[in-house]
Amino acid sequence: MDSRFEGLPGADLVVQGLADRARGVVSVEALLVSIGAPRLRGLGVAVPVGEPDHPEQALYVALEQAFGLEAHARYNALIRRLVSFERALEVRTLL
Repeated sequence: MDSRFEGLPGADLVVQGLADRARGVVSVEALLVSIGAPRLRGLGVAVPVGEPDHPEQALYVALEQAFGLEAHARYNALIRRLVSFERALEVRTLL
């Protein structure tokens, strides 16, 4: 794990997503990283290139298949964790 990520909210999701993307695995975490890729790259995170088309839709579909009616709540929770990670990393980067 990148030492800059230690202790940040959502780091587990981002680290798993980065690893999955590097291996070409399409997972919930990889799709989440794809959604955040532009901002993550802007913060100096080496996100593998090759975002899928419409990762937001792909993430929602994956969650819907796995969780049915709970998909919306899970999608929003994942996005909140991604944004929390990005904000925390931004603050850490500025220090």
